[in-house]
Parts: sequence; structure tokens; C-alpha cells
Amino acid sequence: MDRARGEVLQYAQQCTLEDYLNEVERCSLRITRLEEEIDKAVASAPVVMREVVEASQALRGIAKVSAVTIVAEVGQLSRFDTAGQLMGYSGAVASEYSSGKKTLRGGITKTGKAHLRRIVVEAAWSQRCRPILSRVLKLRQEGLDPEIQEIAMKAMHRVHSRYIRLLAKGKCPQQVVTAERREMLGFIWAIGVAAERKNAV
Repeated sequence: MDRARGEVLQYAQQCTLEDYLNEVERCSLRITRLEEEIDKAVASAPVVMREVVEASQALRGIAKVSAVTIVAEVGQLSRFDTAGQLMGYSGAVASEYSSGKKTLRGGITKTGKAHLRRIVVEAAWSQRCRPILSRVLKLRQEGLDPEIQEIAMKAMHRVHSRYIRLLAKGKCPQQVVTAERREMLGFIWAIGVAAERKNAV
């Protein structure tokens, strides 16, 4: 009886495993197909947009899908005169309650582009690691303008240092990453504007 029960259980587990493996394979194929469609969309985009997508990937934590998402959500980065305007557009700035001489600041406004904030916060989490130029990041930066590479290196060191400093002050990781997100948006703006300016010449 116990043996028969064990065989039934083993068969059920094997069926479940095969179902999970089939689902993983189906999802992998879907991801591959969607990445191919993204590549086609980037190839048919205007030259300036392609330049910004390539340049944005110089930042650690931002690969092709993230770069395409940022460009799709924001459009032309140089339409913002300052990085602060981009931060406000994304809703990653502190809310403010003012009355007369009294000013109170609250949490982030979250009034802007939620998808943009999500992508940038994912990139910000990657800044926890030591600022090392990995092989993959070197490949993404290869052939880019030296100015863009310099901005990306500055971003990696500055954002990581800020992460360590804020943690040492007793801030929780989520608060630190929210602050880093604003900083990341500033570097995204700087790189995007540099890439657009280079293309306009």
C-alpha cells in the first residue's frame, strides 16, 4: 500500500516538474521574441533616440530594455532644462505642504510616470555593489563618447558612496534607494543631453 502510494506521489511530482519546465521554456521563448521586437523598434527609431538608448546603457543597472523604457517614457531628455525638472516629471521629488512661512516636506509625490520610477529604482538597487567596471559594462561602454563614459563612472562612484553614507546614518535601504533614484535620474538626464547634443552637431 505504501509503495503504491509512493509511486502515485512520485508520478504526480514528475508531472508537476515537467509542467513547470514547460512553462519556463515557454516564458523564455516569449522573452526572446519580445527582445527581438524591441531590437527592431530601436533599429527603426530616429538616430537621436538610438544614440540615447546606447548611451544610457553606460550606466550600471541600465541595460537595453531599461534604456528603451526610459526613452519611451521620457522622450527627448533635453526638453528638460535641468535634471531637477526630470525628477519632478517622474514624481521622484519630495511633496511639500506650505502655508505662510511654514514649509513641511513629505514623501515623494508619485505624481509622475510610475513605470519610469520603477525602472530607475531597479537600476538604483544595483548601486549597492562596489563600483567595479564589469566585463559586461565595459562592452556596453565600448565606442561611446568619452564624456558619456566619464559621466557613467562618476555616477557609479557617487551613487555607491551615497548609499554607504546614508546606511551609516541609520537610514533603511528602501529610503536610501529612493534618494539614489533621484540621483540616478540626474545622471540619466546628463547622459541623455550629452548624447542628444553630440548627435545634433
